[in-house]
Amino acid sequence: MTALPPLLAEIAEVAGEEAALALAQARGGTRVYIPPVIDPDHWISKLIGHQAALRVCDRLTAGLAGRRVDLPLGPTGTNATMRAQQAHADRMIIAGRSERDIARETGYTTRQVRRRRAAIRDDRQMNLL
Repeated sequence: MTALPPLLAEIAEVAGEEAALALAQARGGTRVYIPPVIDPDHWISKLIGHQAALRVCDRLTAGLAGRRVDLPLGPTGTNATMRAQQAHADRMIIAGRSERDIARETGYTTRQVRRRRAAIRDDRQMNLL
């Protein structure tokens, strides 16, 4: 079994590691809404199967009216891949793309996108001395 972040490990407990990794690959790095009851045509059901999706929603909402979670990325790539992702994210930030689009396309989290955006802005500030 792959070492997974806590939320993905919790998903793997009820739906299997393959389902947890599929969710991370599809929406990792973004905030998603987990409904308390799920339909067969919901994106989670389509991705991992309806029965597995029911178990995931039941576990993650635990009787709540629904829950938003920051879905982890899961296993990451090599340093070269990470540098390429950073360069791609930087180009998308400069082009004015949304945090969600950048996160989904580059494998970053939305939090990492905000940090990259802040770093790029800091680099462009003029020196006041």
